[in-house]
Order: sequence, then structure tokens, then C-alpha cells
Amino acid sequence: MSDELLAKRACSVILTINMAVLLAVIIVLRLRRRTQARSRLDEKATVIIVLVFGVLVAPTAFGQGVLDIVTQLARGISQSGSP
Repeated sequence: MSDELLAKRACSVILTINMAVLLAVIIVLRLRRRTQARSRLDEKATVIIVLVFGVLVAPTAFGQGVLDIVTQLARGISQSGSP
């Protein structure tokens, strides 16, 4: 790969991580509010923000680690349920 392509990828990864951090802060602030104070539109906006956060985090090393942990947990649960 050329140096220019590597620089573009590095910038993209940094931007993705920065956006993910910003969305994580927004999610925490939104979820701290009382449930009774939320409207349906507010809940829908929170769901969309969480989905975008998941899409941004998924290709990162952290996202892959979370995927591995959830996969192992799901396998453990399914194996413990079968005789």
C-alpha cells in the first residue's frame, strides 16, 4: 500500500473512534435522564444514536473484542441448555 492510502485509512480510523467516543458520551447523557421524562421521539432518537454507535465501533479492535465475548457467552448459554 502507498503511504497516501495508509494515511487516509489512519485518518478514517481516528475519525471513526472520535465519533464513537462522542456518541458514547451523548448516549450516557441521554440515558441518565428519568424514563418518565422521555417522549417517544426522544426514545427513537436514542435508538438511532445507539445503532450508529454500534456501526462505528464494530470494525474497531474494541468492537471485535465485544463480539468475541458475546459470541462465547451465547455459545456457553446454548450449550448449557442442551442435554
